Amino acid sequence: MVGYFEGIDSERGIEWRCADSLSLREFLQLDIEEAVPDHSSLSHIRSRLSLELHQDVFVWVLGVLAEAGLVRGDRIGVDASTMEANAAMKTIVRKGTGEGYRQMLHGLAKDSGMETPTNEDLSRMDRKRKGKKLSNKDWESSSDPDAKIARMKDGRTRLAYKPEHAVDLDSGAVVAAEIHPADEGDTNTLGKTLKAAGANLSRVGMGHVRTIRPSLSRTRDITPERCSRSWTAARGSRGSPSRNARD
Repeated sequence: MVGYFEGIDSERGIEWRCADSLSLREFLQLDIEEAVPDHSSLSHIRSRLSLELHQDVFVWVLGVLAEAGLVRGDRIGVDASTMEANAAMKTIVRKGTGEGYRQMLHGLAKDSGMETPTNEDLSRMDRKRKGKKLSNKDWESSSDPDAKIARMKDGRTRLAYKPEHAVDLDSGAVVAAEIHPADEGDTNTLGKTLKAAGANLSRVGMGHVRTIRPSLSRTRDITPERCSRSWTAARGSRGSPSRNARD
């Protein structure tokens, strides 16, 4: 939570920030002279936390927001992005054979007459090679098979995932945070994210939200005022159903 709210993505940075901030020490219930957890301990402990535990903590926080009246569940905004995976492109191998990308280039170089190509030769040949295409159907990462080859927003090709968030547009509270394969389109992932949002809302006592259906609102940013894709929850026992919702 400290890393998320402080915008810090490294254990070393979290350790330093907690040691430096009096407000964070109070939040963590640490005395002024008490040592903060070592960054290696943070990394080791985090690796032990299961996905189910993360989900339970997420729902607990959502429940706190619901008790404070900060979650309505009437209008849900969904936004997706592309997140680079913790795996390099050089780890990709052919499915079935296990042949690495560099091995493939060596084979192509020898076929073209290069007996002992250098890394520079291989890189130059790869840049000039016509019809070059990396397909998730043929290639996968040897270190992270779930990561998919995708084009990032800056034009680079990387192994990536597709995070998708569902947000209560009336308060800005995140009601679902899902990770999907980077090669899946919105039509395949939106239903899963909306289903997760409905399940999370039900777990915190928002049982009046029966279904979540798409509306026609489309804007740019995922904020209570603006969202990439806006969706409306059909209300059951409380209030009347939305005009855009269908049973």
